[in-house]
Amino acid sequence: MLFVAGGRSSAPEPVVTSALVVIPSRMAATRLPQKPLADIAGKPMIVRVLEQALAADIGPVTVACDDLRILEAVRDHGGAAVMTRPDHESGSDRIHEAAELIDPDGRHDVILNLQGDVPLIAPEAIRAAFAPLADPAVDIGTIMTEIRDEADKVDPSFVKAIASPLSGARHRALYFTRATAPTGPGPLYQHIGVYAYRRKALSTFVTLAPSPLEKREKLEQLRALEAGMRIDISLIDSAPMDVNTPQDLERVRKVFASL
Repeated sequence: MLFVAGGRSSAPEPVVTSALVVIPSRMAATRLPQKPLADIAGKPMIVRVLEQALAADIGPVTVACDDLRILEAVRDHGGAAVMTRPDHESGSDRIHEAAELIDPDGRHDVILNLQGDVPLIAPEAIRAAFAPLADPAVDIGTIMTEIRDEADKVDPSFVKAIASPLSGARHRALYFTRATAPTGPGPLYQHIGVYAYRRKALSTFVTLAPSPLEKREKLEQLRALEAGMRIDISLIDSAPMDVNTPQDLERVRKVFASL
């Protein structure tokens, strides 16, 4: 499949067939110390995420880390990693620095940000975040899934994507919220924090100050919407299990043990 990138002019758009996939990873985690190095069926968790990213086959994959132990673990398993500053406030800042280090000439027009704590993410879900950038009007692509558990619909930790359907699985993001929204009959969608940025959009995003709604909802993606960027979302079948606690880690270990 060929993806088109670039601006909004009428000139022919360059063809983009790949993204630079960057996995931000930091050692500081209070609920699960040294989370990136947690063993999952004989390999560190960050390596398991790296393997899923490589299986998506949309471009080169690099781990952007803040600790030599993560860098060494990735390289020991044949992966690529780069050290970044330890004081970044967000994964977006970290992947921007990494992209400048890895690809200073800007050969890659798309940078995909994949979280380092989703060892069970399907390669298809990663590709789905990349897919909206087939439309040159889209600045950022991401993914969501339908919320089927009633308790999750009112849980503020499940971020809801409010989006207008376009065609097929693709939707245009109108808002993101921790509230239960929209009201009325119909499905609710959980946003999953995998982002494919046009490089220009990422460069702009990291220069922006936190926006009013972002600070109110504590959702970084609202900064992009408030700045007028367009975010399109691919609907996928299910949410990947992220690992934040020892209990999450045990559940993931059991899944890998059953494979």
